[in-house]
Amino acid sequence: MTAEVSRDAGDGIGPKRLGSGDEPSEPSDPEADDGPTAPESTDAETVARVERLSAENRRLREQYARVRRTEYRRAALALAGLGAVAVGAAALFPAVREVLLVLGAIGLFGAVLTRYLTPERFVSADVGERVYAALADNEAAVTAELGLQDERVYVPVGPGDPPARLFVPQRREYEVPDGEALEATFVVPEEPEARGVAFDPTGGSLYREFTRTVPGEPAEAPTRLVEQLSESCVETFEIADAVETDVDAATGRATVKVTGGAFGAGDRFDDPVGSLIAVGLAVGLDAPVRVESASVDGGYTVTCRWYGDGADGDGNAGGEAEADSVEDGNE
Repeated sequence: MTAEVSRDAGDGIGPKRLGSGDEPSEPSDPEADDGPTAPESTDAETVARVERLSAENRRLREQYARVRRTEYRRAALALAGLGAVAVGAAALFPAVREVLLVLGAIGLFGAVLTRYLTPERFVSADVGERVYAALADNEAAVTAELGLQDERVYVPVGPGDPPARLFVPQRREYEVPDGEALEATFVVPEEPEARGVAFDPTGGSLYREFTRTVPGEPAEAPTRLVEQLSESCVETFEIADAVETDVDAATGRATVKVTGGAFGAGDRFDDPVGSLIAVGLAVGLDAPVRVESASVDGGYTVTCRWYGDGADGDGNAGGEAEADSVEDGNE
């Protein structure tokens, strides 16, 4: 039996006996509610978690940018230190003074460039790949809905910007349009064989930067030109981890194996690595360049084929493109 305090009209305050059928009253808990507030609490927790993750991502990006800027500044300090040491040593060692002064000037000049040319913003490879993927998918969808061929021809159009256009023909047997016709996105000249679409290639702006950074001028021989373009993909633009080249100038073919591409497996429309190499060859040889890509173990290959007098048996570039008519499957 359980006793609890109760008020009785006749006896006042006294113990009250509970029978077996009576249930003790439970104290009410204002916070205990199994009603509709539970989902609201779950939603609030989810929102809070997303906000925390977003804040953490922003913090990590800012930290990454600070680390990269710190690395550039340390490199600038190291170059400045080496330059100062070389200049100081020039006063102590007259026999090699000229060499030390040159080294000191190079170190100090390199320090200034490194310090003031440090990028203020760093874009991760994942972000760049996603942006490129959206654009590539859109262009591929346009060509597919128009019923165009699975051909990618990079055509030089002169010294403008970009210096080449990416032409996708409508017919299986096609002719490469002239530069004026390629200025339009939808290429519809009088000749049906020359119809299709033309895009600004991703390699156009990259090639412009390539011409600014390559030592001297771009090579004229196809073999050396492909090597320069491949090296820029790895060293300058960092859009690939490694690139291997195989060039046959006599037959007008260059095959490049790409490892660790920053923009995926190379099977998307106008892959930047293949686009840069194709644009460079088209401009350097002044000839249309057709591009094919294939997946291989550890990466993918990009095969470029050019037509006309782009190269002779010695691998020297020059001349106009003689064969405007290109049949599907010809090499």
